[in-house]
Amino acid sequence: MKNTADNIYETNKAIVAGVVLTPLEFSHKTYGEAFYTFVLGIERRSGYVDEINVMISERLIFDNSPECDDFVEITGQVRTYNESVNGRNKLNVVIFAREILINRDVIYYENYIFLEGFLCKPPVKRTSPLGRDICDLMIAVNRMYNKSDYIPCIAWGRNAGYADNLKVGTGIYIEGRIQSREYKKKLEDGTAEIRKAFEVSILKIEEVCREDEPEEEY
Repeated sequence: MKNTADNIYETNKAIVAGVVLTPLEFSHKTYGEAFYTFVLGIERRSGYVDEINVMISERLIFDNSPECDDFVEITGQVRTYNESVNGRNKLNVVIFAREILINRDVIYYENYIFLEGFLCKPPVKRTSPLGRDICDLMIAVNRMYNKSDYIPCIAWGRNAGYADNLKVGTGIYIEGRIQSREYKKKLEDGTAEIRKAFEVSILKIEEVCREDEPEEEY
């Protein structure tokens, strides 16, 4: 694997299109550059709308900012970061925009995620309430400046059975889509609250060879 900016970009690529659901909100400033967030709604064929957080630099929107109800297409990466909320750590998953196209006349939805990284936690296999096999994965994807994004992924059916046999440190290539889902979290006082999780739903998964591992000869 070549350590070039282009290659690192290709190991983590997101192409999403949908409707802007919330106004731009200031997030933070780094080296004098301001970043903003908004929620993008991406409708599935079933009609369910995934509500995905997008982070974007002021450089991309200085002359044309997305507004609520605009349809936009974004090319970027899946990024993650930890945030302390009410004394607990929360993993935030966002689409970090590198390019944005605002289209106020055409309605369409896209949701494509391509990742290449390493399994950094043991897989957790479980069964859905409908009896379908599910496997939760945490994938570490390298990016520039010796940083990594730790991206939660979920495999279904046959992919879940395959993923359950993977070992920590295995190189993995994934194709899928980013999704949001609500779940109930039981609290220490016995009550429950609704929380939202974000993950990459896996459509295709395969192992990849690491550079330092020679390929087997047959």
